[in-house]
Amino acid sequence: LLAFSPVPVIIWGAFYFQRKASPLYSGVRDRVGRLASRLANNIGGIVTIKSFTAEQAELERLVRESDAYVEANRKAIAVSSAFVPVIRMAVLAGFLLTFIVGGVQALNGDLNVGAYGVLVFLTQRLLWPLTQLATTVDLFERAMASVKRILDLMEEQPGVRDDGTRDLPQPLQGRVTFDGVSFTYPHAAAGIRDISFEAAAGKTLALVGATGSGKSTLIKLLLRFYSPNQGAIRVDEVSIEEVPLKQLRAAIGLVSQDVFLFEGSVRDNIAYGKPGATDAEIEDVARQAEAWSFIKALPRGLDTLVGERGVKLSGGQRQRLSL
Repeated sequence: LLAFSPVPVIIWGAFYFQRKASPLYSGVRDRVGRLASRLANNIGGIVTIKSFTAEQAELERLVRESDAYVEANRKAIAVSSAFVPVIRMAVLAGFLLTFIVGGVQALNGDLNVGAYGVLVFLTQRLLWPLTQLATTVDLFERAMASVKRILDLMEEQPGVRDDGTRDLPQPLQGRVTFDGVSFTYPHAAAGIRDISFEAAAGKTLALVGATGSGKSTLIKLLLRFYSPNQGAIRVDEVSIEEVPLKQLRAAIGLVSQDVFLFEGSVRDNIAYGKPGATDAEIEDVARQAEAWSFIKALPRGLDTLVGERGVKLSGGQRQRLSL
């Protein structure tokens, strides 16, 4: 019983430490995430930073994020470093108590010397592994802080349900109809209201408006990145909410204002929407986008690596490949 006397203290300490450390390690993960984000932004925007000679300002921002991370880590380590000695002291107290009481009983003849030796040995073997409990709990809390961020992301429910079962008519004509569509982004005051128009098949339609008036939002609604608050959007008279997302988006080609190329070859990026495309098909669409002239002039043609986000190509070349 004496050997087990520190166990309640150790268990209580473990639960107490868990309650204290959990929010602290969550704060550490949050701070390191912000620091990593700041670093990624600075590296990605290094040309802009240098062109505006803003190196010192960005350095100061980075230092502030780094200092905040250091402070969050310091608080977590302070709790962790206090917990480890408490556990070891409790284990030592239990061992000394057994050692002293057993020794007194052995001197008084109440306990055989051999049994006393076995008792001391077993007590040491029993209690010493508990000293690792502090380290184990600390590592567990550090890991759970990261796992919680991942689980929170995985538990996030999609805002658009993919439960459509109706196929688009074949062959697809491409007539797009917006009928009384209204939409407002979450936590935003302004949005689009009662928008109605028809984009005829085979025709070009330009949406003209002031910056922020909702032109890009209409395209996002057509692709069902969001669902309208009211109204209906139809493709060839079929409501897009009745069509599976994969089929709907496969029927639409989007060239965003913010061009994004994946790390890989020119071939990989052109055929991204159709992985099994032949070289003839790739060349055909490259000619249509007026990109073939510069592609064939590249060192390895279609097999030329574009780099991360297409950094090895010029801005105009990235635009052409995106088309």
